[in-house]
Parts: sequence; C-alpha cells; structure tokens
Amino acid sequence: MNILEIELLTDSLNETELFYNNVIGLQTVSKNNSSISFAAGSTKLTFRLSKNLKPVYHFAFDIPNNKLIEAFLLIENKTKILDVIPPDKIANFYNWNAKSFYFYDNNGNILEFIVRYDLDTASEKPFDGSSIVSISEIGFVSKNVSQFSDEICEKYGLSVFSKQPKLNKFIVLGTDTGLFILVEENRDWYPTHQKAKSFWTKVIFDNNGKTMEIEVAG
Repeated sequence: MNILEIELLTDSLNETELFYNNVIGLQTVSKNNSSISFAAGSTKLTFRLSKNLKPVYHFAFDIPNNKLIEAFLLIENKTKILDVIPPDKIANFYNWNAKSFYFYDNNGNILEFIVRYDLDTASEKPFDGSSIVSISEIGFVSKNVSQFSDEICEKYGLSVFSKQPKLNKFIVLGTDTGLFILVEENRDWYPTHQKAKSFWTKVIFDNNGKTMEIEVAG
C-alpha cells in the first residue's frame, strides 16, 4: 500500500505553512483561504481550515534509511524531539526492523520520522525536506478498533500488517510502504500522553494498483 494524499484539519493555515516550510522543509504546492498543500515525497499533504476544533493527528514520514541521525540533528536544531523512554529519543521497533523519532508540529500533531531497514531507500544526498520518501503512516481513532479494522479490510481489501500482531486497542493495517494505525479512542498517542480523538480525515491510497479513498467524519 502507498499513501498518495492525506487531508487533515488545522485551525491555522499560516502557522502551519511556516512550520512545514521552515522546520521540515516541505515545499508549498498550493494555497488559498481554506487550504494549503505540501509535497511530502510521493505524498501530497493537505490541511483544510477548521475553527476552534484544535484537531490533533498522528502521522509518519518515511525518510531514507541511512539518514536517521542526520535528520534527527536537523530537526533537533529547529524544534524539540520527544522522549520515548527517557532519556532516549529514538524508538527501536525491533519487529518492524525500523527506528524513529517524534516531535510536535505547530498544531500539536504528533509527527514521526521513521526509517525502515527492509526498504531500499538509502540516499547519498544531504538530508533536507526534499529527502522525505513519503507519508507512510496515518492514525485513525475508533471506539471499537477491532470492528473498524474488519470494516476497512473488507471494504478496501487490506490486511493486518505482517510485522505487528493485532491487539485489543491497537491494530496496524497495510505494508511497510503504507500503514493505517488504528487506535482506540482516548488511548495515548505514543510516545505522548495526548489522548487519541477522531477528527475528519481523508486519505487517497494505492492498494495493489487500485486507487482508493477513505474518509472519516471525525
């Protein structure tokens, strides 16, 4: 699975543009009074204007798998990196053969830069925002994760991620290149104490050569 486009909500387009341009280094590809879009590797990231919702999401950017420390130092110079298990700031997902680090954007979204060692993503160019491969994970929140997972798998032909066993309140669907992270409402978004809530989300993705769209009302 590959995530082609993601649409989320924000209460501030201008602050969001500043953050994604200046901290992450993404290029703005379009902007109007109601939305702004960025190029995040092969994924188009769009924020639509909301008012006083204070929406919070979790999503992850795939970066070249030889650029973890270089990316860490670049982001650390611009914003705070979150502790995973203090004082460690880099998470090691042994089953996934992946490592990552986390930080907040201006909206309070929990962002993740992740390297996956089973993918051929190494790069020789110095790391910057144009080095991002894609958005490879997006979180969805449900009151009944198991039921929601079954509905998505049946409708879109997805399956549980082979490297992550199903849990009662946490299920991952997809493949290394694109994952839906399903969590139960009010579960902490790792590695924070931010409680997971559902907000409007739209995702366009490719699954086995078919372009599909999922929209969650929030």
